[in-house]
Amino acid sequence: MNGQTPAKDHDGIAIEVHGLVKRFGKTTALDGVDLTARTGTVLGLLGPNGAGKTTVVRTLATLIRPDAGTATVLGYDVQRDAHPVRQLVGLTGQYASVDELLSGLNNLVMIGRLLGISRGEAKARAAELLERFDLTEAARRPAKTYSGGMRRRLDLAASLVGRPRVLFLDEPTTGLDPRSRNELWSIVRGLTADGVTVLLTTQYLEEADQLCHDITVIDKGQVIATGTPDELKAKVSGQVLAVTPADPGRVPQIEDILTQRHRLAPATSPDSGTVTVAVPDSALVPALVRELDEAGIGIEELALRKPSLDEVFLALTGNRAPEPEGIPQ
Repeated sequence: MNGQTPAKDHDGIAIEVHGLVKRFGKTTALDGVDLTARTGTVLGLLGPNGAGKTTVVRTLATLIRPDAGTATVLGYDVQRDAHPVRQLVGLTGQYASVDELLSGLNNLVMIGRLLGISRGEAKARAAELLERFDLTEAARRPAKTYSGGMRRRLDLAASLVGRPRVLFLDEPTTGLDPRSRNELWSIVRGLTADGVTVLLTTQYLEEADQLCHDITVIDKGQVIATGTPDELKAKVSGQVLAVTPADPGRVPQIEDILTQRHRLAPATSPDSGTVTVAVPDSALVPALVRELDEAGIGIEELALRKPSLDEVFLALTGNRAPEPEGIPQ
């Protein structure tokens, strides 16, 4: 991961995967996965728990060998050219991998030395990263004294010591508070602005919506959808109508109007009392407003919007939300 290996001619494609298959005993974790990541972009890899996301990451990082298919990183085959691939990539997993007994500075220097960097260069690189990740004041403190957000920043800094051209982020913000998550989002945006390609797996669909240029959704080891966030939203749900009655007791009547008169399938939030439904045509809205008025149903809020990525994901995967993924399955 020292970043000294030059990339091969790859026509602007940083990661290319065709027909990837991986089995663990009788379990097929990957069943013919195809995906592509363009140089200098964030590719989001989404899927329910056990879908195979971590298995894809571990295969591309040369940590496990596929049973079939091909995968290249910056033109290098992950099986035939494992050594140069490792020099070009960085990996931040779901859990912090730094030594808690060492200081932040010593963690980064140690990693630099393991990558074959001279001691002087390793110290200079460590100082540069500590400053970039706002960890300079804590540089000489043991990592075990760091907050959760600081540990994740240190973990990400550790993956960047070797100046990788491709970075694998496997659920990097799991367990972080919103402020720490936003800080990491800013760092990721800065990396892609510098030309780094990022493959991101995440359980936070808002995170994918904020960061990803392209998204690949996998389920049961197979790709079920690809596209930009906006393309997926347009492809799956069209628009979403959200109706909140002034009287929560009128929710069943709204559901009945949508179901019986318009043959739609509404969903209701028990917390907010808001009824949401995918609508094929915005012309439905004026008709619905008239019907609600005729029924004497007062409306606190009515809005027509694009679907969220959460709604798209649930539609694609059969209402199974993503969860943190453990060992590959």
